[in-house]
Amino acid sequence: MGQVYLAHDKLLGGVPVAVKLLSISTHNKKLRVQERFEQEAKTCAILGQKSIHIVRVMDYGVEENGTPFYVMEYLKGKNLSDVIRAYALSLPRFLSIGRQISLGLECAHQGISVDGKTYPIIHRDIKPSNVLLIQDNSLGELAKLLDFGIAKLLQADSSQTRYYMGTFAYSSPEQMEGSELTNRSDIYSLGVMLFEMLTGNIPIQANTDSFGGWFKAHHYQPPRSFETSEPKFPIPPQLKDLVMSCLAKVPSDRPQTVSEIIKVFTLLEQPHVNISPLTSQPQRTTNPNSSAEPGNTIVAPQQHGQLTTDAICRLTRWPENKPIADIVFPQTVQINGEESPALWVMLSQTEVNKRLVNRTYNHFLFITSPSPMMLWITALHHRTYGTKWLPYYLDLKNSQNKQLIQWIGIKGCYRVLLFARETPQYASSCLLINVASSQRLLLQQWYLLSQSSNINGDAQLSKNLLKQEYEKIKPKILMKLEASV
Repeated sequence: MGQVYLAHDKLLGGVPVAVKLLSISTHNKKLRVQERFEQEAKTCAILGQKSIHIVRVMDYGVEENGTPFYVMEYLKGKNLSDVIRAYALSLPRFLSIGRQISLGLECAHQGISVDGKTYPIIHRDIKPSNVLLIQDNSLGELAKLLDFGIAKLLQADSSQTRYYMGTFAYSSPEQMEGSELTNRSDIYSLGVMLFEMLTGNIPIQANTDSFGGWFKAHHYQPPRSFETSEPKFPIPPQLKDLVMSCLAKVPSDRPQTVSEIIKVFTLLEQPHVNISPLTSQPQRTTNPNSSAEPGNTIVAPQQHGQLTTDAICRLTRWPENKPIADIVFPQTVQINGEESPALWVMLSQTEVNKRLVNRTYNHFLFITSPSPMMLWITALHHRTYGTKWLPYYLDLKNSQNKQLIQWIGIKGCYRVLLFARETPQYASSCLLINVASSQRLLLQQWYLLSQSSNINGDAQLSKNLLKQEYEKIKPKILMKLEASV
């Protein structure tokens, strides 16, 4: 597809970057290649900002001879194809890499917004050599997808209307036909790559290394079984079912979205979780009586044993109506058929990692006048990293907020769902916070008071008064946290 050079960006003080010169020319005015290239470059730039698992495009342009180029972040790491050949994958590492690749794909398939419309992005060339594995100081091993949009761009430069562009061994049957592609074409290619990661071999082999040979293989040759492929480690049956479903010849027989694949990876990564085969996956459901906001994904218990709470929380998606930013808000989550109060928190991945093992503390403040309002205080304290304060003000004229404090008072606990900005699709961790019996009684009393209150004063004034009390008690809370560490 082109050549890649290591360069240094003088405007950024000599920061190393990767420059990719594409094997096309924008001098072909008839096909408006330069216009297409600019659109694809913008697409890649937007995707790189949306997902940490997609290489970031920093700039683009066209040389004097008409050769377009990308300027990308310089990533020093290993190519996935080299890792596969070195037999360096264990089951936990496979699950982590597979989940990260799928998260990048899911982000692209969800699309980008242009002029108010959402356009899904299909990669068209998913294969190990288009995945780079790097080591991040905060996140550990990080998988990055390369070359979004380039296959489509090169195809547009062809003089043929039904021109094949991709890699024979990883192409879906419909891609070999030159048909219009959907996200399920990428899912097929992902299935080929996952099989190769597990066994070191691709699941389908053509009789001849030609377009015709691979066309027949992808259309008519059944994928080889795992049993005859000498996998590198014992493969859970759920994983075998998942990969084989991705390799279905008919697109409608494959997983319909990458989120279905992520769900299986996430469950298999949880300790002591038994999940049923792919045909009996947990289904998303919403409680019609729930006060949860739109965008909350609820995971129902499975027929063959319930999921752990941590697994359920990690399958919960960040609401679509909330920004990707450092925010805190309350929202219920359904756990094994019951509504559970929760505080949803988005932080940087580095900050999330710091808050996985902490001393926790909670406190509640209430005011009836001029307007009924409660301050919900949660503190996460670490001896090295200090205290992360998570305050939230609940206007108790709101019926959902009233219901929330009643649930906390009755259950005596709530959960904190931690989401990372860099990988916001699913919760990174879930913390269980217990509420003292004295606070539980107060919450139930405040609920009754708010039910009978007809005061409609200035809510902002009530919030300001609670803020003043909050600043007064913070030093006292901090003393308790430090004394208990």
